Amino acid sequence: MLSLTELRTRIEESRLMPRQAVAEVQSAIAERDPEIGAIVSSDPEPIVPGEGPLAGIAVGIKDIIDTAHLPTQMGSPIYRGWQPKADAAIVSRLRRLGAVPLVKTATTAFAGLDPAITVNPHDHAHTPGGSSSGTAAAVAAGMLPLALGTQTGGSVVRPAAFCGVAAIKASFRLLPTVGVKTFSWALDTLGLFGATIPDIARALALIADRPEIDLADDAPRAPCIGLCLQGFAGAADPDAAEALSRAARAAEAAGATVIDLSLPDAFARAWELHPVIQDFEARQALAWEYANHREALPAVLGPQLNHAQTLTAAQYDSARREAHHARRQLKDLFGDLDAILTYSAPGRAPRGLASTGDARFNRLWTLMGVPCVNLPVPGDGLPLGVQVIARFGRDGQALAVARLIETALARA
Repeated sequence: MLSLTELRTRIEESRLMPRQAVAEVQSAIAERDPEIGAIVSSDPEPIVPGEGPLAGIAVGIKDIIDTAHLPTQMGSPIYRGWQPKADAAIVSRLRRLGAVPLVKTATTAFAGLDPAITVNPHDHAHTPGGSSSGTAAAVAAGMLPLALGTQTGGSVVRPAAFCGVAAIKASFRLLPTVGVKTFSWALDTLGLFGATIPDIARALALIADRPEIDLADDAPRAPCIGLCLQGFAGAADPDAAEALSRAARAAEAAGATVIDLSLPDAFARAWELHPVIQDFEARQALAWEYANHREALPAVLGPQLNHAQTLTAAQYDSARREAHHARRQLKDLFGDLDAILTYSAPGRAPRGLASTGDARFNRLWTLMGVPCVNLPVPGDGLPLGVQVIARFGRDGQALAVARLIETALARA
């Protein structure tokens, strides 16, 4: 994979020019993407700034995020060839930092559950996950050093785990979603994908204009970590359980204290109600598409929106209250903890391309609005990942704990 920090070091030491760095990415895409299907459009003659903290860094933009120079097609024939007039706020920020929004990456339709065209780079017979399918696959295949995704249920953490890349779903609203196609305004959150934890920490610190995220000076040197199995979400596969155990042992070897964590009943209730909040908002966010292009909606999303029409405002309001109650309890839960360690996905990427996998270990944390980091766990076979979670707004701490475990796993 391409490391953002390594590329920037070479550029800062004048061993690589920004234009050369982008050209290397273009060559990698031309060579590898025909088999992967991660890229849906590309800028053939990009403007490459010579200055800026992200100069020379080519970025993939999930194709529900507006770009003024490339179509934004939402993974749907309804928007085939649609060209926005302006960049999304996050894309404008990347440009100000000197980055090059080079390509749009494949997404499931409207960031829903219907699979995109992308395959898993590690085994083309397996899903890359979704909805940020092309984003995760492009980074995993060594085509991009940085790429943007979004998460409403598990659309950052799960594909990152399936494809074996580092990723963070940032704290809710840390990164602006202006210019991003809405599915659920109470849940939609931007995320970053890269080769390593330091890569995404550097990128997030710059994009969010919060240097402390990368430095994490206040991160504990011997963190207390809660090992959480999320029993209400069902059992994980044995391989995923072993990966989580390995990560916990690595954390202890690095000086962390790891304790078992059982979540109170309020979290199980919130987990069950995530779909009510998501779908009630989705029926409004996609009301125009549902009213005018219902026949063009894909096989999963269409019936999902049909069912969403039956949801009542009272059900939605009740679900929001339960979620708020769980968030208040989570603050107390983190009183003794620096981070939570849990599953990123039920197991390895499922065989077949008919689904994007299961988000059951992700959706509670999306609903809680907290930062979630996927940390790949090295091993044989298809990738496995674990999820490191910190309290709301402590993205730097989540990344620091993930980096501690990443370093310990590499030593092991």
